Amino acid sequence: MNLKVIAFDADDTLFVNEPYFQETEQKFCGLMSDYLSHQGISQELFRVEIDNLKIYGYGIKAYILSMIEAAMKISNNTIPVEVIEKIIEYGKELLEKPIELLDGVEETLQALQGKYKLVVATKGDLLDQRRKLHDSGLGHYFHHIEVMSDKQEKDYTDLLKRLEIQPEEFFMIGNSLKSDVLPVLAIGGYAVHIPFHTTWAYEKIDFKVKHEKFSTFEKMIDVLKKLK
Repeated sequence: MNLKVIAFDADDTLFVNEPYFQETEQKFCGLMSDYLSHQGISQELFRVEIDNLKIYGYGIKAYILSMIEAAMKISNNTIPVEVIEKIIEYGKELLEKPIELLDGVEETLQALQGKYKLVVATKGDLLDQRRKLHDSGLGHYFHHIEVMSDKQEKDYTDLLKRLEIQPEEFFMIGNSLKSDVLPVLAIGGYAVHIPFHTTWAYEKIDFKVKHEKFSTFEKMIDVLKKLK
């Protein structure tokens, strides 16, 4: 490999994210339990989230708006204003969650710093992702931080143009096969999957990935074996 750039997803790759969303969803389901079963509420919220992706994109602020819209649909527009206030409170709590680094992340960044150009390539809300990277204490390791509106092939191609590199010089590390692996392999880059114990349903795929430029490791630190 003639790599120049190592890119890292942020949420559930560098630090914990999805469990906080699931915790908030459980509180939302409890709040709406007079109207529908927990399963029904979760399904409706997921439908609203996916419908709204093209309008709001990813991140906590989009999630707050989707919870409010789902609550209105579930209650047939009879939801009291106090419940709306509670949903906004849940969202603000989500925005203030502490940063919990995943095992081996900082050790890996320390080992790679100076050998490659390190970048963050993640989805979500720009302000929130920059806050999390600042609070994580990891920001100084990265040459570039890219908060992407989505992670399709074109988004990665545009990123590579900005970095002025070829696909075969790009190495992506992330927890999502759908967003961090498949589009990178499709444009000719290298990709590593590090599974996280919890994955948002939208990021799941139902087939195994087999590719000469693809690897999977259980822990972040194991990536160093690939990059010797």
